[in-house]
Amino acid sequence: MPILVVDIGNTSTSIGCYAGRHVAGVKRIETARCTAFVIRRIVREVLAGRHATGAMLASVVPRVDAVWRETLEKLARGPIGFVSHRMQLGVPIRYPKPASIGADRLANACGGVDRYGAPLIIADFGTAVTFDIVTQRGYEGGIIAPGMPLVFDYLAEKTAKLPRLREAPARGPWGRSTEQAMQLGARWGYPGLVRGILSELRRNPALRDARLVFTGGHGRLVLRAIDESAVVDPALTLYGVGRVFELNYGPLP
Repeated sequence: MPILVVDIGNTSTSIGCYAGRHVAGVKRIETARCTAFVIRRIVREVLAGRHATGAMLASVVPRVDAVWRETLEKLARGPIGFVSHRMQLGVPIRYPKPASIGADRLANACGGVDRYGAPLIIADFGTAVTFDIVTQRGYEGGIIAPGMPLVFDYLAEKTAKLPRLREAPARGPWGRSTEQAMQLGARWGYPGLVRGILSELRRNPALRDARLVFTGGHGRLVLRAIDESAVVDPALTLYGVGRVFELNYGPLP
């Protein structure tokens, strides 16, 4: 029987079933729409007639935590937990203020080490792009930069005439419209940001042979634009959330 695994981000929330070290049935909703009614509906879709023996959540949006907990307590037949640095994570945390680490980053470290070992660089492409560093000694910290959605949002919010765009492929030697110019700026400039960060991280002797894992909504798109060898693992965060449940509440029946 599965558990429910949930990744609550600033923009979107992912929910899936975790069983047998696999994640299945993943659904996504806007975090702003996370009411009790919507949660019940999406959970029933994910479970597809099965019963959940518990739930584990990684949340970076505290204002929605209570409604998730209260709703899942009525839908799952077992413990409801939230990923935190106080839990067993399968990797030592070598960070001055571990309480400040996002729960999704802790889940990525847990799932990443379990699947790929260490040393490891995990790049998670969401509202922000985070680079989490795991050496042979444990989780060390990372880098946070604007995600591709923030690039478009910031341009629209801070200028009078630039429109708000969704990410879209763009072609051509240069922009022949405002929209095309913005899309080319993201297509060429954003991979440059990622390459620059990875280049600096690789200067550290502890990371020269580190495995690189991309996750999040834009991971595959960015990887195609840079000269790097990486694993693309879209379900890594939810997998890590499931492993945190197992490490703290025991293996699933």
